[in-house]
Amino acid sequence: MARTNPIQFIQQTRAEISKVVWPTRREVLITTAMVLVLAIVAALFFSGVVDNIIRFGLRMLLDAVG
Repeated sequence: MARTNPIQFIQQTRAEISKVVWPTRREVLITTAMVLVLAIVAALFFSGVVDNIIRFGLRMLLDAVG
């Protein structure tokens, strides 16, 4: 593997970072809002629907055993 000195490494790193397309403030805000909304939807789904399904299954199982 080719070795580079620290100066070349820093120059190459800066060149690569300058190629990065950073998101705009608007894009970051929209993405953040989407993540929060989907997290809330997932929390409601798992705390409501899945919890009730598990509760129903356990009740059926315990009623059958007891």
